[in-house]
Amino acid sequence: MHNNQEWEIPTEPVILPEDEVHVWRVSSLQPLPAIQYLRSLLSGDEVARADRFRFEKDRHRFIVTHGLLRILLARYLNTALIDARQLRFCYNDYGKPSLDLDAQDHTLNFNLSHSHELVLFAFTCVRQIGVDIEYMRPGLDHESLAEHYFSPLENEMLRVLPTSARTEAFYRCWARKEAYIKARGKGLSIPLDVFDVSLLPGELAMLLNSREDPHETARWRLCALHPDPSYAGALAVEGDGWHLRCWQFPCLGSGSY
Repeated sequence: MHNNQEWEIPTEPVILPEDEVHVWRVSSLQPLPAIQYLRSLLSGDEVARADRFRFEKDRHRFIVTHGLLRILLARYLNTALIDARQLRFCYNDYGKPSLDLDAQDHTLNFNLSHSHELVLFAFTCVRQIGVDIEYMRPGLDHESLAEHYFSPLENEMLRVLPTSARTEAFYRCWARKEAYIKARGKGLSIPLDVFDVSLLPGELAMLLNSREDPHETARWRLCALHPDPSYAGALAVEGDGWHLRCWQFPCLGSGSY
């Protein structure tokens, strides 16, 4: 597994080989013309969901997230028969979305996450995948949250760290746990304390143990993402033999989407 953490701006159409995992980074703060265009790509249900947000910033973030997801999926599908507006989604029993393309043969898997002002999208051809991003908010009572949600081993690892290093380690751990349960497609039906992830500074991202199913540690690979110094990110990918490429979506203010 080779990880390229340089966030590249593509200069030509991006192809997704079976042995690559792609993660895209984009700011949710976009100019109004871009937001209006992205809104035009959404389904009626998505527009209705966007309009239910009380605050404009939350509404705009939803529109940017779901509009750009449609653009990226349509580009990866690379077919004249599908444009961003035509894409339909289905959801499993736990709410994880996937593409609904009738009988068309495809294996494109995706996941997304947003926090504060950044959005991450992750794509693979043949593997299950989960991604998470967390804005490291100052002043959060992370010790109480860790005691409530993290495993005994994770709490023990947190306590051995200097106080100054614990906040970042908490978010590192949280992002890895969220990415894993999202990749599994079962969300919080998997209790966060039934598995352990690495969290110490300089330590490789790993699923260390699973008391739910010990075979899970061999099935999944975790990867730390570094989208911005103020954020912790993580990726969970099924299997080995892949490498990561990170992309920055071009400026939406140019009018070229």
